[in-house]
Amino acid sequence: MTRSRHESIRSRRLATAVVAGAAALTCVAATSPAQAGPAVPLPVGFVTLRSWEPAYVYYMWAGASGFQWEPRTSIGPGTWVGYPDFVPPAHAGPDDLATGTDVVSTWDEGAKVTQQHRSTGVTATVTIPAGQTYRTTSGWSVLTQDTSGTPHVLRAAADGSTTDLPVTGLPAGARPTGYVPGGSVRRAAIVYTLDGTTSVGLVDLSDGTFRTYVTGVAAEPPVRFNDRWLVADWRYIRVDAASGTQPTGMTPWGAELVAVVGDQLLTGNPAFVLGGTKPALTARSLTTGETRTVLANSSGGMGPTPDGGALATAGTSSFDWYVHRITPTADGGTATRKVAQVPAEPIRAEGLAMAGGELFLDGRQGNGHVISSFALNAVGAPAGPQTRRSPTLADPTCLPGDAACPQLEALGDGHVTHLFTDSSGREYVIETGLDTTSLQNVPTGDSRGRIAGGTGRYVLYNGGTPGVQKIVDFPRGATAGKILQSRNRTTAALWGQVLWTPGSTEGSITGHDLKTGRTTTTVTTGSRCVPTDIQAVNSRLYWSCGASGPAGVYDRAAKRNIPVPAGPSPARLGDGFLVRENRTTHQLLLTDVHTGTAQTHVVAVLPTTDQNTGTSNGRWAVDRFGGQIAYLGYYKKVWIVPSGVPTSPLAQMDAQIYSPSVITRSAPWSPVWQLNKPSTWTLTLATPSGTVRRTLTGASTGAAVRPAWDGTTDSGAAAPTGRYTWKLTARPRDGQGRTLTLTGTMTLG
Repeated sequence: MTRSRHESIRSRRLATAVVAGAAALTCVAATSPAQAGPAVPLPVGFVTLRSWEPAYVYYMWAGASGFQWEPRTSIGPGTWVGYPDFVPPAHAGPDDLATGTDVVSTWDEGAKVTQQHRSTGVTATVTIPAGQTYRTTSGWSVLTQDTSGTPHVLRAAADGSTTDLPVTGLPAGARPTGYVPGGSVRRAAIVYTLDGTTSVGLVDLSDGTFRTYVTGVAAEPPVRFNDRWLVADWRYIRVDAASGTQPTGMTPWGAELVAVVGDQLLTGNPAFVLGGTKPALTARSLTTGETRTVLANSSGGMGPTPDGGALATAGTSSFDWYVHRITPTADGGTATRKVAQVPAEPIRAEGLAMAGGELFLDGRQGNGHVISSFALNAVGAPAGPQTRRSPTLADPTCLPGDAACPQLEALGDGHVTHLFTDSSGREYVIETGLDTTSLQNVPTGDSRGRIAGGTGRYVLYNGGTPGVQKIVDFPRGATAGKILQSRNRTTAALWGQVLWTPGSTEGSITGHDLKTGRTTTTVTTGSRCVPTDIQAVNSRLYWSCGASGPAGVYDRAAKRNIPVPAGPSPARLGDGFLVRENRTTHQLLLTDVHTGTAQTHVVAVLPTTDQNTGTSNGRWAVDRFGGQIAYLGYYKKVWIVPSGVPTSPLAQMDAQIYSPSVITRSAPWSPVWQLNKPSTWTLTLATPSGTVRRTLTGASTGAAVRPAWDGTTDSGAAAPTGRYTWKLTARPRDGQGRTLTLTGTMTLG
């Protein structure tokens, strides 16, 4: 498979599309990214978001010894892949056409074609005579066309001159319209028109003789061939068929002709694939008509190689995407093997959020968006591969001035939420994140709104209509959420099942239990203003009275207010700390309040040239259910830096416990305990007398404990119906603080 520069451009236009790429890059940082100004803590690592769509592979050159490739989206020298079992020939040169399967030809778009045998290093130069125009190359042979329309076969001679062999056998008056190399270096295909009819034939490159095989084809027919068969526009014929033999027609099945390998016609990249199935590379025997799958889950970069084989990409996912080499077998069949893994292409993170030791990144994928996640360990370093956490999502709602969109909110239970407006203008709160398929939505009844916060099952929505605020509830096991409250808009924050709003007096903040409707507590900050911003994390409340007013963090456990720096840019409360961005210096400033006083230092320096110009959850994010900060860096990297602040003890924020009437393996008892940080847990179910029937263990999803009991005992037998006592023991995954023990009862119906 040789390519001139002219052909490279053409093959880029004609190449077939593939879908996505290789493993996600999760790296622990050895050195800090370039930073300026004050001392900045070292990040604990970085991740790069990569496309779920397999990279489209463009083959710059392919031959008997290997191939050179690059993703279609890049321009560069490409990646060379050599076949380790290839043995170079003892002799190679234009005098031996068979060795042309390993020739790299470069046309300078003038009168010279430079050739080099890849594995032996033998070189040759073909000079194009005046009056002839370059058309293509096949091995050592260069095909040209003169001003009268006659094709020529040129080759380098031993003395450095160029031999010129005019092609004979074309019908009088034929006008060549296409020259096609294929799975052979002994032949090349020529497409021509005569009296309004298009035909295809092969020229024997050893003596320049041409033979027409197929007539009456499309004006630009797909053509594939090897030394046994010619296939043109879904009609095929043996190359050695007797003169006058008519080709055999096939019914096109909406796929592209890829190559002829042995006696097999390979087709792929179907125009239509039934729902739930994947495209495949298919072989049809040209001797028996039998069809079979050569490579499942195959699409994208495919094509013949000059040694009679083919290359194609296939894999189970974009993170398992390989180039496969297909070669003929002695019986006319095909053999395949992986020859190179194709890395997934890095893409820009267009939104980010953190919660419960998970970093969520939104990236554009084809015609939509996909949310992916990276698990982080206790110190915040990447601890696993990129994981898909949503179906393909429609473009999110982006208001004027939104430079970072979507503005994701991670809820701490494995879910993330954002806003979406459909084509009719209806706006929805979207919740997804537990898997690759599930998605819940709630119509807001409004438009141009904002998600103001949320934790667990509850999302706080501020409508675009002045004065509108809603609490959206996504209960455990529900197929759709609901509007729990519609209220007059006010500054508010959600933490667990408590909604915090300004109290009835200046400087006061009141908590309201969403389940009982009762006021839980009221705190006084000591300020003489009504807060314009409230945030809640564990026992602390952040409040601010605007860019020029006071701000503080009220510690409800210690019953004291801690003044903190204020400013024009939004702040984000974490567990014992506050993060604010200085948009002039591009610094992320962390204020540590866990000791009762405010200590501020620079925790990161963002790129001066913004990848996104949004603030929290646009360019950076804080894990409210842990102690990490993530921010967008250069070169599509997302860096993670620890806060250095001790986390709060493990605590329950909310719980959804119920007694099912029937429990089965397909419908287990699935309570949810929303905790304030990640944990590992053990759940026991015992009879009233204390006999333990079942013990379950696991790790939290984010900070939510999500067990599933199928109604069986530890031995696998069905548990008797009746009342059971459950005991949940949760251990903090970061090792900080005590073990949390919760107990209760449920009834197995």
